[in-house]
Amino acid sequence: MILSNDQIEFYNNEGYVLVEDVISEDQLSAMLKIVDDFFEKSKAIKENDNIFDLEEGHSANNPRLKRVKQPHQHTPFFWDILKESKIENILIDLLGKDISLKTSKLNTKAPGGGAAVEWHQDWAFYPHTNDNVLALGLMINDVDLDNGPLMVIPKSHKGPVLSHNNNGVFCGAIDPNDKNFDISKAVTLTGKARSMTIHHARTLHGSAPNNSNKDRLMLFYECNSADAWPLVGVGAYLNNTNPIDLCNQMERQMLCGNVSYQPRMESVPVVLPLPPAPDYGSIFTTQKTGGAKSAF
Repeated sequence: MILSNDQIEFYNNEGYVLVEDVISEDQLSAMLKIVDDFFEKSKAIKENDNIFDLEEGHSANNPRLKRVKQPHQHTPFFWDILKESKIENILIDLLGKDISLKTSKLNTKAPGGGAAVEWHQDWAFYPHTNDNVLALGLMINDVDLDNGPLMVIPKSHKGPVLSHNNNGVFCGAIDPNDKNFDISKAVTLTGKARSMTIHHARTLHGSAPNNSNKDRLMLFYECNSADAWPLVGVGAYLNNTNPIDLCNQMERQMLCGNVSYQPRMESVPVVLPLPPAPDYGSIFTTQKTGGAKSAF
């Protein structure tokens, strides 16, 4: 075990936990070099594509990124780091021995107004047959109060799944005026580079704009126990045209252990993320085109 019993109990009770020194200094240095290369490659991009989400004002002379999508598919380093650091064993402590990697994303919140992520529950984007599902957020640089840290509502993973729709469309964010949302309960998760946040898929969370003069670099992974099968509406995570493709994809996504072909069914609240926003390519475009209301 990597996590202590107290840390596991805290995660189960509160819906989040922060762990320090998850990767080594050498691994961090290697990661920062790859991130610099992403910024360099983005200089040739003028609009969002299947790799990059861009901030307003992005240019070759002033590269401003929101996100690098699925970095583990673009360079093996981001897959290997899961197994060559403490991360895999931390996941085993929380999810069991059979674990699937759903997706990854490198959120590179730019200085001087990098975009907020409005309050939401990941579960609303991808409901499963059970909620043994979580997200990791590895801090690649220091995260403080000024550069748009992650915020969570403790114990919200035990409450309802709030509406993430606006005018009948899935907008990927809650209404800040929802009676079940109380921002006064929010906890801000700051820390040094190499620290990692973990939050349950049903935990309410968001992050304010980055109004500091430095980036906020966080690498997110979304994982689930193998017996938690995604439900309809999450085609971005299970792309297949036949059973062979489906099985192959499931095998590729296994971080450790074995694929489960016996989904564990639990009584969990489910609302499908449909109908979709006009642009559902990322949470940023979903929230923007779906007309999400801002709490910031």
